[in-house]
Amino acid sequence: MTPDGRPVLVVGGGPVGLAAATELLRRGVPVQCVDKADGPSTLTKALAVWPRALELFRRVGGADEIRLHAKPFHSMNYYSEGRRVAQVGFTGRTRPVVLPQPEIESLLTGALSRAGGAVQWRTELTALDATEDGVKARLRLPNGAEVTEEFSFVIGCDGASSTVRKLMGIEFEGATYPATFVVADVGLTGAPRHDASHFYCSARGILVISGLPSGRYRVFTSAPPDLDGDSVSLELVQRLVDERGPGGVILHSPTWLSAFSVHARHAQHLRSGRVLLAGDSAHAHSPAGGQGLNTGVLDSQNLAWKIALIWHGYGNSELLDTYATERAEVARAVVRQADRQTRAWLLRKRAHVLARDVLLRAASTLRLPELIFVPALAGLRVRYRSAHGIGRRQFAGFRTGALVPDRLIKDESTGRAMTLRDALTDLRFTLLLSHDASGPEATRLVARLRARVPDLVELRTLGTDAVLRSGSPRPRHQPGRRSFVVLVRPDQHIAAVCDASHAEHIIDVLATLLRPAIGHEL
Repeated sequence: MTPDGRPVLVVGGGPVGLAAATELLRRGVPVQCVDKADGPSTLTKALAVWPRALELFRRVGGADEIRLHAKPFHSMNYYSEGRRVAQVGFTGRTRPVVLPQPEIESLLTGALSRAGGAVQWRTELTALDATEDGVKARLRLPNGAEVTEEFSFVIGCDGASSTVRKLMGIEFEGATYPATFVVADVGLTGAPRHDASHFYCSARGILVISGLPSGRYRVFTSAPPDLDGDSVSLELVQRLVDERGPGGVILHSPTWLSAFSVHARHAQHLRSGRVLLAGDSAHAHSPAGGQGLNTGVLDSQNLAWKIALIWHGYGNSELLDTYATERAEVARAVVRQADRQTRAWLLRKRAHVLARDVLLRAASTLRLPELIFVPALAGLRVRYRSAHGIGRRQFAGFRTGALVPDRLIKDESTGRAMTLRDALTDLRFTLLLSHDASGPEATRLVARLRARVPDLVELRTLGTDAVLRSGSPRPRHQPGRRSFVVLVRPDQHIAAVCDASHAEHIIDVLATLLRPAIGHEL
């Protein structure tokens, strides 16, 4: 195939832009990443990193930084008028960590550098001219000069006030909460448990206290209606903590004090031809649940492998429609979830507060949040509806559209025990076969893939001994009754799963993702 040749322009040097640029470079796509800021932000901003995003960070070489700088989270604790009404705990597979944004950006900047890229700071996008064949972008350079360059695609990762979104005329639908919120990073005396979040709901407003890896704390609270955003002080935050918190908590040594508005918005659409939106430029919402950065990074992962497939000449351009569909659905769900939490925090009427507290107590007693709510926050419950199936949507424990299960296996190539999801490549598709998928249909499928698209699909076999092996199964006299074939996308979501006797369905699914000329050859 003939590659496109032109670079992809990534606008925004924050976590989402860094992740997008890194993932594209890892897949052999040249990238130009620009940001109008002078350099990386020193503000802690986003804190929570959930397990699915952690998986991505580890894949790009961030394991050591996570181990050194992240603080595992114990629980989320909810209080009503000073009394605890619920505690939500975490297991190993759902436990988030606290990793402030500067450390996240340092991790991703290192990954970008290892992939051969860097951010061009003090470089501002001023105009876009998008056509069916490419995008011309005008950039203002650090010296004030303006240049126009051509790109294969443009990805807007430039935040809630996105220039890319505005230049493309894409509406940012939704609303802004009437309340203003205050955030402070401070030292605390008499503080609650450090490795947890504490949500204090009262008629006077919401107060959230969370520990930081440095030993300090993040305080987040709704502000008085008449607050002037420029008048946030330690004394003001102390007064709000005294009014709403557990009592006896003394604030000192602030490193960040700020006031801001909270939005519940999402872009009208995530794709306009060859221009795409990711992260806060595509969706902005309350910090409830700590989903913003995580959702944006997963946007980048979903988008990068699809652009790379197209850039290298293999992918069908309509593949980008699946990015818009899949991630818009996720964004809407995140905005809804954060909105419901925020509104529950801010309830004032006695009957509504009583109902909230009763429901929280009952759910906590039954451990429903750990079973339903937390896995969704962890990013482990995302299931894309655009995936394909045959007959049933689930087979042998694999569900089309969902992530590959994180069951433990032993990878024969490394000799290491790990989850199945971690063992599969993220640079190509994987054809995963059960050890007994050796009938004629599966054998023909393997032969066709090896002959036609050997660089696009990696073959792996999963044995009954939970050992993952390279290549296809050895011929058997009699295929098993539960033999299966699974097509796994580069983002570890399942594109298709079927009984090995229907293995030709995998070809049908793969053909829809590739250019017609290639799909017909399969």
